[in-house]
Amino acid sequence: MTPAPGSTLLFIYGTLKRGASNHAVLADQTYVADASTVPGYRLLLVADYPGMVRDPADRRGVQGEIWSVSPDALRRLDDFEGVPERLYRRDRVSLTPPHEDLAVESYLYLRNIRGRRPIISGIWPANGRLIP
Repeated sequence: MTPAPGSTLLFIYGTLKRGASNHAVLADQTYVADASTVPGYRLLLVADYPGMVRDPADRRGVQGEIWSVSPDALRRLDDFEGVPERLYRRDRVSLTPPHEDLAVESYLYLRNIRGRRPIISGIWPANGRLIP
């Protein structure tokens, strides 16, 4: 899968996913496929949304969706995700087969993670309700 010229492939794992609370921010873009990161990424409960961080001890990875987004949408998403405020950083992530060869970016959480609850399953539910 090659994105349209000028577009970016983005791995979405939280409230922007289809059916989730903030999907409207992304809804005008192109869904590509469900996907998972390789092990080494973990979800944490930040507030009423998740943050993904690199964690070499993780053995599960994170489940989410790949989207092809236009340059305008990418700027809008960067603002939404707090990139200018250094809440998140958009960075390249590695995915499992059959998407391992795609150049995909995602939002990584940048703030202090001490005391943040890990989401062990690696899945943010569309309804936002985590099973204890």
